[in-house]
Amino acid sequence: MKNPPRRSGLTMLLILALIAASFYVMFGEETEPTIEVPITTVQQQFTADEIEKIKVEGSTLTVTLKDGKIEKTTRPLSESLSDLGLIRPESGVIVEVVDSAGSEFWLNVVAGIIPFLLIAAFLVYMMRQAQTHNQGAMGFGKSRATVADKLKIKTNFTDVAGAREAKEELMEIVDFLKNPKKYLAMGAKIPKGVILLGPPGTGKTLLARAVAGEAEVPFFSISGSEFVEMFVGVGASRVRDLFKKAKRNAPSIVFVDEIDAVGRQRGAGLGGGHDEREQTLNQILTEMDGFETGTNVIVMAATNRPDVLDPALLRPGRFDRRVVLDVPDVKEREEILHVHAKNKPLARNADLSKVARQTPGFTGADLENLLNEAAISAAKRGQKTITQDELERSIEKVALGPEKKSRVLTDDERKITAYHESGHAIVSHSLPHTDPVHKVSIVSRGMALGVTWYLPEQDRRLESESRFHDELASLLGGHVAEEIVFGEVTTGSSNDLDRASKIARKMVTQFGMSEKLGPVIYGKSHGNVFLGKDLMHERDYSEEMASKIDGEVGKIIEEAYRTAKSILLKNKARLKRIAEKLLEVESLDSKEFEKLFGAKKVTATAVVKI
Repeated sequence: MKNPPRRSGLTMLLILALIAASFYVMFGEETEPTIEVPITTVQQQFTADEIEKIKVEGSTLTVTLKDGKIEKTTRPLSESLSDLGLIRPESGVIVEVVDSAGSEFWLNVVAGIIPFLLIAAFLVYMMRQAQTHNQGAMGFGKSRATVADKLKIKTNFTDVAGAREAKEELMEIVDFLKNPKKYLAMGAKIPKGVILLGPPGTGKTLLARAVAGEAEVPFFSISGSEFVEMFVGVGASRVRDLFKKAKRNAPSIVFVDEIDAVGRQRGAGLGGGHDEREQTLNQILTEMDGFETGTNVIVMAATNRPDVLDPALLRPGRFDRRVVLDVPDVKEREEILHVHAKNKPLARNADLSKVARQTPGFTGADLENLLNEAAISAAKRGQKTITQDELERSIEKVALGPEKKSRVLTDDERKITAYHESGHAIVSHSLPHTDPVHKVSIVSRGMALGVTWYLPEQDRRLESESRFHDELASLLGGHVAEEIVFGEVTTGSSNDLDRASKIARKMVTQFGMSEKLGPVIYGKSHGNVFLGKDLMHERDYSEEMASKIDGEVGKIIEEAYRTAKSILLKNKARLKRIAEKLLEVESLDSKEFEKLFGAKKVTATAVVKI
């Protein structure tokens, strides 16, 4: 524990006061320079009527002359002022007699004590500083976990929308802690640990806060990175101290956020089995399921990297339950939007269900950010409520990035971008297994000069081979449009080509979608967390097979290229019409695009494979 700053400040003030007092004792009495003179000189000055005042302090005479000078002299104690001829009523000289015995005694006492007080104060100050450093050193291995304050935590399960199954799992844990008897009567044991798994932004930490708000037991929270320090053994010491506190307050809950910082697979680093992180993990494993049983401490943890965790950490008996939080579906997105819109004034035309349909793939954090951006935009425009237009603009801002109106394009660049985005939209609209075009724009957003935005009609969990082929053709639509109209391609297709190449390679090596190579996965990743997965990707196939894989990837890309080119050549007039309209208005929504195209989107039942 650190020494309070206020106490240290008072100590320094005391030392400064003592130093000032010593200076006053030694130098504060004499404000004017004095001159030592013999008693005969004073007698002569008295006779010449040059003296204004005489101050008698024992044997010392302090003489103040009429010109302001101050002199000192010493008289014999056996002779009085009258014996020396220094008293005469008609002279007008003021004589002041001071009893100096008492004052001299106390001045001597103070002058003798002050040095000792200064030394004592300095020693006390140094001892307190040393004690503070010792306490900091001794507390280096102490846990930095914080105990949740029920008065400050306002989150409970009603504030968490979606994730119904995850909430049910955690509510069961809370109920076990509140009413253990009904579970113990059935012979049930309290779970040792619950680990929350899911992509970033899906609400893992939010659920943990809800548990802290609902549970009527102490809730200790800490980040995984707070265990590991430069010195070996500190992390293990902090783990021991954390569980010691939790056991002392049992039943209790310990929440470790981002546990992958300390729980990664052992033996993956260059430090062997004795580095700091692995010792910390070993201590966690021992505390969770060692020789000591019946501690009534539940460990909760959260991570978005379950693939790198040590298998010993995930086995039953340590983390008995895995609660998976996935990206919310359309119904859950609407529930989440209603939760975050509680304190925001929505206009009558604001339709959160429509917003939920327009945001597939958004996590809870994305939806919260969306509503916050809409509120900021409405306030900036001086509006009293958040309208549907603000929500629509916020969706685009969160999904695609802010508009970069300051990015000025030349006329040629705007024309190339317009044809490029029109090519994407026309190819996608002409194929049955692609998402409908939601918006086409040549307004720069993020790193892109333009964007074609597709909106899925429903949430999908599986992707088909036919959908991949159509998506590849759509991705190459911009590249092909540039080639048809301008006779050459630009660098604007680089991102499209990169995405298309990755999809085609996955189709061949991971999804078994190659007729020539068959349903076989090529290439295994050991997932080495120290050197990285890409570097440790094991090639379990020959050079000959690698050549065949490259050939199949090229064949799939070539097929998509021919499909896109065939569609755009047939729709060259539409391509020109839509591109010219984009150059005029910069953005087209789905209705405007469909009107310019002149036909509805091709469906899977009506298409003839090209």
